Amino acid sequence: MKRTINLLLLLIAIGAVAYFCYTKMQVSDAAQSTEQGTYDGDCPPEGTAKEYDLQQLNRLKNKALPPTETDFNKDVTTAKMLAPGNDRDRWSVNKGAEISGYVASVKVGGVETCNCKTKDPEHRDTHIELVLDPMNEGTTSKVIVEVTPRIRQAMAAKGEDWSTRALRDKLLGRWVKVKGWMLFDEEHEHQADNTAPNGPHNWRGTCWEIHPVTSIEVIDRPI
Repeated sequence: MKRTINLLLLLIAIGAVAYFCYTKMQVSDAAQSTEQGTYDGDCPPEGTAKEYDLQQLNRLKNKALPPTETDFNKDVTTAKMLAPGNDRDRWSVNKGAEISGYVASVKVGGVETCNCKTKDPEHRDTHIELVLDPMNEGTTSKVIVEVTPRIRQAMAAKGEDWSTRALRDKLLGRWVKVKGWMLFDEEHEHQADNTAPNGPHNWRGTCWEIHPVTSIEVIDRPI
């Protein structure tokens, strides 16, 4: 009996290791497969991160090409992203998504390794907060979507101004539909309701984001 239990524990351990390795490979493949494209900034896709995991996360954040039609997960919605429960494995970073919401905030993102810790707003992300109820902009009832310097540059080449100031002027207080890549920003795992319930420092509902955003459209208020 003891031998059977030990064998079972060994098989469980092997399975756990295999799953961990498979997950890391998925993230790495997703990061590597979509970092093509042009960017004339001097910050590499991995930014200034030293740890492997953070380098891979930064590569995901710095994807330079938009998702194709076959990349989209049609099941993703803002409401489902905010649905309670541990959501680390709810979605896939290999997929794109389209979500809608009311723009509660548009501001310059923080100083981060993904942008080589630059303090220049032009080369930092644009942090956009979406909510479903404009009358209840609770501190944790929001989904974060981010415009990156690489995508901003790509839009500039098309004659569109996606600077933080321009996006704030155009989007703040309006309903929008955004498209882009799904991303689980694990750097905020202890600041989101779904992964840190009742956490004293929570300021968001989920670590899942649309990041980078590759399309933004102002829409009518949902009925």
